[in-house]
Amino acid sequence: MSVAAVTLLLLIPFVASSPDLGAIVYVLITLPVVSFILCRIALRKTGRQRLPPLLMLAAFWAGSAMAMMNYSAVRDATRWFLWSRDYKAKVLSQADSGNAELRHTEWDGWGFVGMDTVVYLVFDPGDSLATISNDHSAVRFEGIPCRVPRIRRLESHWYAVMFYTDTSWGHCG
Repeated sequence: MSVAAVTLLLLIPFVASSPDLGAIVYVLITLPVVSFILCRIALRKTGRQRLPPLLMLAAFWAGSAMAMMNYSAVRDATRWFLWSRDYKAKVLSQADSGNAELRHTEWDGWGFVGMDTVVYLVFDPGDSLATISNDHSAVRFEGIPCRVPRIRRLESHWYAVMFYTDTSWGHCG
């Protein structure tokens, strides 16, 4: 249990940074450094005393693998936990657009050389996005101007809506 907590605590700074950089730093720096430390501890022990640090190493790698396989969900949940109050205030302070678009702000993004992917935080007062948030097919939904490949519910009325690469709220490609 404590190894899982440490793994998640080590992930928080990387989850809070840019998606590309966070994953790279975690895999190339954090995993090797923590693994080296646990291996050094195990090698200094003898006999059965080596078992606990080796089991911690295995648990750390398993926890890291699970977190990395679900990186997007872990990243969204962590960022929502840390900064939801600020994002909610930003979105709710927007005036109603009057054109049936849902209120939104940029939530996340990544890309390289003009091939950017943007995720928007969307406030849906009617919670109508809940019916499609688990569907993995591309959808077009009233209040969102483009077809989107993923909608993830963060909490009631709040969604992370990922747009296709090279599309944004004002430009559907």
